[in-house]
Amino acid sequence: MWSRAAALLVAGYCAAAQPATSPDRYPSKPIRLIVPYPPGGPTDLIARAVNEPLAQRLGQQVVIDNRGGATTVIGAELAAHAPADGYTLLVATISTLAVNPALQKKLPYDPERDFAAVSMLAAQPYLLVTTAALPVTSVSQLIAYAKANPGKLSFASAGVGAGAHLAAELFKYMARIDVVHVPYKGTGPAITDLIGGHVAYQFGGVSVLMPFVGSGKLRALALSTARRSAIAPEIPTIAESGLAGYAMSSWNSLVAPHGVPQHIIARLNAETVAVLNQPEIRERLKQQGVDADPGTPAQLAAHIRTERERFARLIAAIGLKTE
Repeated sequence: MWSRAAALLVAGYCAAAQPATSPDRYPSKPIRLIVPYPPGGPTDLIARAVNEPLAQRLGQQVVIDNRGGATTVIGAELAAHAPADGYTLLVATISTLAVNPALQKKLPYDPERDFAAVSMLAAQPYLLVTTAALPVTSVSQLIAYAKANPGKLSFASAGVGAGAHLAAELFKYMARIDVVHVPYKGTGPAITDLIGGHVAYQFGGVSVLMPFVGSGKLRALALSTARRSAIAPEIPTIAESGLAGYAMSSWNSLVAPHGVPQHIIARLNAETVAVLNQPEIRERLKQQGVDADPGTPAQLAAHIRTERERFARLIAAIGLKTE
């Protein structure tokens, strides 16, 4: 029979050999949540709605790290090359995982191999708004005005390949209008120039644009989704307002670097889903113009594959290239 000393020695050895990423030790320090946009945009607002309640459930700080630029590429590259220990996460967008792979030949990250799906966070419609000075009040009038003034109107976006940019490009393609794209480094600068009348219209997040609509600085024309949204049921869709068949929406998801242990992915998914199912969080997101949309890692991975294929077809049909 083993002596008590020998048993304690073995127990101590097993404890020392236990991996640092074991379920009962994660997380043991703050988690960095990379947001690949500047502060104030839709993606940033979603991250700030969930980071504190997620931190409470995990028992550690979840610190937002805004790394905007290059249509999420800067932030995505940083996350992709971070240690696969669960202490760096990324709020990946439709641009990060679905649009960029089809639009850019060389990316410093691989959307399939470099990330592990955790959960979908939220889905949102795009809102089409115009400068208040533009003499149009509907989608059909905007299309007619653009056709009467070919090449003279311009639209703003938060950057080439951003989801809202693709929404505008699809609008341009389906409406057969000749308008100029003006990309900006983020939603904020684009809105500033739109209000100033330097560009004619823009697609963007409901939560970010509606305050300017309410103040009279911008005019809301329509939502991009196939059906009206509970977020703003009074606003018609683009399809019902003069461009039949048009439909597009955005989404944000939580991913980790590839190789993060499965027990950490499972913990992060469970806590994220729990946060997104809290009534107060769902209401907060709704007030920001988005719908909470939690799910399993497998569901998110399948959605990413479907969207990547969809946007590859769209970009090829439009003939869109990086500028």
